[in-house]
Amino acid sequence: MEYSYIGLNDLPDEILMIIFQKLNNIDVLYSFHGINQRLNRIICDSIFTNRLTFINSLSKTFIDLLDSNTIRHKFCSQILPSIHNNIQCLDLESSSMKHVLYAANYPNLNSLGLYNVNEESVLSLSTDENLCEIFKNQITTLFITVYNNYDNYDDDDMLVSLIKICNNIFTVFTRLITFVLFDSCIKSVRFAFDYPLYPNFRSSTLLKLIISVRSFDDCLHLLDGRFDQLHTLYVDLAYICRPYEIENQGDLATLKCFSLSCNDVTDDYDKTILPLFYRMSNLEELDLCLKVHVENTHIDGNYLKTSIINQLPRLNQFGFYILSSMFNKNQANFMSREDMQRTFIDFPNNNITYYGDYFPKRKRCQCHIYTYPYKMKYYSNITNNFPGSLFESVRVVSLFDEHPFEHEFLRRIVHSFPFMEVLSLTNHQSQNHKQPSESNNDNRNLSVIQYYSLYELHLIDVHDDYLEEFLLDTQTYLQNNLILYLNYESLKRVTHNFTRDATRFNCTKIKKLNLYNEKNRSISVQKYFSHAEICYPLVI
Repeated sequence: MEYSYIGLNDLPDEILMIIFQKLNNIDVLYSFHGINQRLNRIICDSIFTNRLTFINSLSKTFIDLLDSNTIRHKFCSQILPSIHNNIQCLDLESSSMKHVLYAANYPNLNSLGLYNVNEESVLSLSTDENLCEIFKNQITTLFITVYNNYDNYDDDDMLVSLIKICNNIFTVFTRLITFVLFDSCIKSVRFAFDYPLYPNFRSSTLLKLIISVRSFDDCLHLLDGRFDQLHTLYVDLAYICRPYEIENQGDLATLKCFSLSCNDVTDDYDKTILPLFYRMSNLEELDLCLKVHVENTHIDGNYLKTSIINQLPRLNQFGFYILSSMFNKNQANFMSREDMQRTFIDFPNNNITYYGDYFPKRKRCQCHIYTYPYKMKYYSNITNNFPGSLFESVRVVSLFDEHPFEHEFLRRIVHSFPFMEVLSLTNHQSQNHKQPSESNNDNRNLSVIQYYSLYELHLIDVHDDYLEEFLLDTQTYLQNNLILYLNYESLKRVTHNFTRDATRFNCTKIKKLNLYNEKNRSISVQKYFSHAEICYPLVI
């Protein structure tokens, strides 16, 4: 039998297109450009060249794919000039921005992503007359992430820099329709208006804004008329409290789509959020993610219909996650699942999940209600009653219960939240079914829980079993560069005074260790966490 060999050039164009579409277009362009005319024609098709993303995300940082001089030279001198007419969107890291933007004319460029920018790099762009022509006349969509040195930054300094960056952007990008100030759950720089360097930017063309701010006041400032054509606003708040007196709180007739999220508990829901909704007379889509303390009754379907749906006549899409909690000395007063379900009869969205928890030691109860599919990035105070399902949008998760979290429950959490970046545990109960600290090879891979996306872990207010759960590599696989928050005495016990070999491997993966309730710096800790920056924040 004779063997035949088929090379890449022997495949028909249609098969090559299918193969190349499975690959990263930057890799395809760099690897195959210039080999022959046929491959050039295929890879220069608009399907591969209308959007070029020259960055990669790694451990919450953005890596420049043009960092190599060889790669950057080939793109800027050969590839970009040959495809410049096709390019509609560019995603660029700060250090390569000018190299790419100067490599060719881009007559159809309308969308720009700028990563790791700082005040200096934005100022450099905004004072470049040649580039300003592109920014003023062509760019309608802008996505930026601000460089944030997590280890060494001051909130006030970052805010001043952020205000200057935004002031520059709205001065130069005069045709913006969509502006996204990227918010990472880990490295968030939140905008604020209560600062001496008052943000003075405004736009009469902006239709869509995605941004994170510090307070509810800042949200109101965004809606004070500075963006008079805005129809879509996604805003994430650090906290919600009653606002100060702010001018221009009239009807928001242009707003059609609004999303508000906050991961902090508020007592002022009725006096803040609801009055804001009532100004949105033409609102069609609403997403709401809130944690609310209530006095007498949990938020249920009847409340949502009376207070929101019936007040917004044009509303046709309403997604929500609401966690309401209150003091309750008697579990008998706690609303049953059946009673809660009845309040959602005839609700516009009938795919709604409800579950509640009663905590006898704290004499508190809580109620989760949410629509599914789930679109929020927060999910809080999960207990053993968690009903499960898949939550791909969630990045920040907290667990709390007066009953222990077993190893298999934590596995369920990972399966339900595959892209979880921040995890906080509060639980003082020891585990009933502890995993052995030593496992044979046959059982090890079956028992280990793998946290592939986790970047920040809070284990301050927990029983020692949960430190052991996460620090034993026979039970937990952690990514490198984790930021960890622990109680010093608990850590000392679990690591056997920083000598235990079974917990040593996972401890080498820690990038930053925040130790609470210990003032004195320890050489033993530094040796045990050999790759970590050790911080002693405060006593709690």
